[in-house]
Amino acid sequence: MFLQTLKEIFDTFGAPIFVPVVIFIISLALKVEIKKALYSALYAGIGLFGFNLLINAFIPIIMPVVENMVKSTGVSLPVFDIGWQATAIVAYSTKVGMIFLGLALVLQIFLFVVKWTNIFQPGDLWNNYSYMVWGSMVYLITDSMFLAISCMIVLNLYSLLFSELFAKRWSTYFQYPRVTIVQLHHVGSVPFAIAGNWVLNKLVGNKINLSPEALQKRLGIFGEPISLGLILGLLLGLLGNLNNLQTMAAWGQIATVGIATSAVMMIFPKVSGIFAQAFLPLTETAKKSLKKSNSASKDKSREWYLGVNDAMGYGETATLTTGILLIPIMVVLALILPGNEALPLVDLIALPFMIQATVAITNGNIFKSVIIGAVWFSIGLYVITFTAPLFTEVAKGVGVTIPAETLLITSFGILTSPVSALIFLAFLSQSWLWIGLVLVIYFAAYILFKKNKGAITDYIERSALLDGNRLPKEENTEKGAYS
Repeated sequence: MFLQTLKEIFDTFGAPIFVPVVIFIISLALKVEIKKALYSALYAGIGLFGFNLLINAFIPIIMPVVENMVKSTGVSLPVFDIGWQATAIVAYSTKVGMIFLGLALVLQIFLFVVKWTNIFQPGDLWNNYSYMVWGSMVYLITDSMFLAISCMIVLNLYSLLFSELFAKRWSTYFQYPRVTIVQLHHVGSVPFAIAGNWVLNKLVGNKINLSPEALQKRLGIFGEPISLGLILGLLLGLLGNLNNLQTMAAWGQIATVGIATSAVMMIFPKVSGIFAQAFLPLTETAKKSLKKSNSASKDKSREWYLGVNDAMGYGETATLTTGILLIPIMVVLALILPGNEALPLVDLIALPFMIQATVAITNGNIFKSVIIGAVWFSIGLYVITFTAPLFTEVAKGVGVTIPAETLLITSFGILTSPVSALIFLAFLSQSWLWIGLVLVIYFAAYILFKKNKGAITDYIERSALLDGNRLPKEENTEKGAYS
């Protein structure tokens, strides 16, 4: 009954209602004035609703172009990407998934309260489906509830570790004080992005400064977000209509995609500004607590971050630009990579969600973000090629409709994480040797991070700021960027 009620709450209210309630409760707990706490909650709800309006209006415009671009290749691969929605349906339709949903709420609050993590994850409880879908596949194959639940808990622990690892970087780059993303399908790329950024810096990739500011300086009016959005949209529209450029309808679609992309780049930062105001009272209260703590004792005050929906960073200029550039790149790579059997399609439009961690770590260097993203998602293509039969079987079992003439289905946006897949395979093997190895790696990484947190986060910041000496965005915070 509890699990069913919890599911109904999510289905009925959604993030624009649930997240403001969480923020209101946290604000009151931190002794923020009731009026400020209420306004914080309202700003959060308005911002989330605005994000959803923009994204939901943008996707139907751009999706037909993406589909045309894929179809024009004439290549048919047996594993078909039907989108992240399928994984959510699977996760919320299995018994083991719903059990974990209730367990996750308790676990995530407990880990925060006992200070195992400084990430308050329940702010984005909906996205727990990215644990639940892996656990559902474990349960289907092993018929072991214990292994399935254990797998999801371990996945959650890893994602919290990765989230805390780059929480400061995400918060600084996207200009949301004390806020970060927590989704397993996004933060799983954090270690790889850090390593990739290091490699590219060694190869002098940071000298190729393709940040939005650099583009604007070099290209003038054509480098501004509104013009850049128009150019990117027109380019994508052309790629999706190469076979019918002789028709008026094709040029109409090209123009529409151009204007729509320009609109998203122009409007999204304004909505972001509204959403950011939700966290001003929390930030002010945290600063006061820090001063009191430092004067009262030698211990440092706790720096914690609220987990939020990944829609927060979707329309940021470098993020949206990188994501759109990766759409045709990933289609080409899917066609030429040997052994790959997966065709990314529906989730291609989710690439601006998926690339956020990399963009933050490179401090908005589009050149490096595209390279790191292309390599990471190419590895992910092999992951979904391998897991597609398992996911297809689970999806069929809960009534997901398989497109006609499609042999296998997957979700490019959710199931491409190599880290998640390796943990999944360890539990799937039912071998305590492999499961033990996964746990040993986690605890070793956790202890290493906690002991050297300051040095590690400082390194990530210094590494990010190597990109053409680009100034950290957080400097704008003190100048009223959120007011």
